[in-house]
Order: sequence, then structure tokens, then C-alpha cells
Amino acid sequence: MAMNFEPLLAPDEPSPAEVLPDSAKSPFLITCDHAGKGLPRALGDLGLSESELSRHIAWDVGAAGVARALGRRLGAFAALQTYSRLAIDCNRRPGVPTSIVEISETTIVPGNQGLAPAEAARRERDIFKPYHVAIANELARRAEAKQPTVLIAVHSFTPTFKGVVRPWHVGVLYNRDARLAHALLELLREDAELVVGDNEPYAVGDLTDYGVVEYGERAGNLHVELELRQDLLAEAAAQTAWAERLSQLLPEALARIGAQSG
Repeated sequence: MAMNFEPLLAPDEPSPAEVLPDSAKSPFLITCDHAGKGLPRALGDLGLSESELSRHIAWDVGAAGVARALGRRLGAFAALQTYSRLAIDCNRRPGVPTSIVEISETTIVPGNQGLAPAEAARRERDIFKPYHVAIANELARRAEAKQPTVLIAVHSFTPTFKGVVRPWHVGVLYNRDARLAHALLELLREDAELVVGDNEPYAVGDLTDYGVVEYGERAGNLHVELELRQDLLAEAAAQTAWAERLSQLLPEALARIGAQSG
């Protein structure tokens, strides 16, 4: 396969990774794989209207605000992906069909149709890899410092998908290791007003997720993936409120696991 050596990003365009440094030797490491909706200028608009590029197909609406506020409250490292998942999905292993989608929900993405392998490799090289290198570098720093890691992957989901209404306010996702997820589920369900999904509206899997599998399961780190409903994150104040709630519950869930293992 011929490689496209032309840079995808111009020097004045944002880095693929927005990073909040660890300021409190926190065990928590926060990722937000679909934080941004921007597209590199080289990709234009992928043939989509501005209204389509503002929808959930392009990014996880409201998730970035939660991730930033949660990172600040926990003094934790956070990595937020700057560019739209329509360019390349940073929560998919490169090469799988959903890495660079040709259709998202019911929307055809003209700029992703019949994509040349060299162009897919360029997006992986210039967007996917730099974002994940930022996370890997932080994990390497922690290993050197013997600092534990608890991965929190922050996402959001649309209230209605393909005509189906989703009742959950928040979903707690996991796959092989459910320790942190189950502890957090118990705590969230103590609030009778919350509808909490247990692996709803999604579940973590090897083909549908990258971060939890790579940095949680394979690395042996405690982890959980959170899905928050987007209509509950419409305002900055709501994003902050969710971050405040989670900043209290996550350390408590971690303490419960410690108490059980002790």
C-alpha cells in the first residue's frame, strides 16, 4: 500500500489531543474519544451539511464538558480527542468497518465512500495515533512513578436512535472486568430518579471499543465506560453537575472495591 506522506493537518490546526495534566497524583485517567466535531481543512466537510456535522453522528455532544470538569475536580489526567469521529473514530481499532464510516445512523458520508487505503492510513497516522500516543505516554509515566491507573472513558448518546427512544439517563459499560462498573452501578441506582443502564445502550466489545480494551482490560487497569444522555448535557451547568456527581461517586466506588478485596 502506497503511503500518503502529505500531512493531513496544517501547522496552525489543533493537535488531535487536548490534554489536562495530572495535578493531584490521581489514580483516575479520563478519556473522551469523541470530544470534538472539527474536521481537518484537508477533508473539507466530507460532503455533509453543517447541521449533519453538528449532530451526534459527528461527536459525543456534551461529553467534552463533562470530561474537562471531571478532570479538574479529580485533579486527574484527561485526554480529549479534537477531531470528529467521522474523520476517524478513535474508539475503534483501525481497519474495522466502523473505524471510518461510510454511513452513520442513516446518513451517508460522501467523503468516506470508497476511501483509498493510503488515505485511511493518513487519518490513522495524523489523528488516531497522536491521540493515543498522548494516553500511552501518560500510562508510561505512571508506570515509572508506580502510580496506579483507573480508566474512566466518557461518552454520550443520543436520546433517540433510528426512531427508538432510549430511557436511560446514564449507562455504565463494561466487558470482561465489571468490578468498577458494578460498584458504580450500585451507587448511581441509590438515586431513585435516575434510570441507569447496565451495559445499555451499548456494551463494550473488542470490535466496538478500543480504549477500554487496550488501556483497561489488556493493561490490567480498573476501568469503566460511561454513557450520558445528550439531552441531559445541553447546557454547561448540566455538564458541570454530572461531573460533580461523578467526582464524588467514582472515588467511593473505588473504595468499595478496595474494601471488598481487603
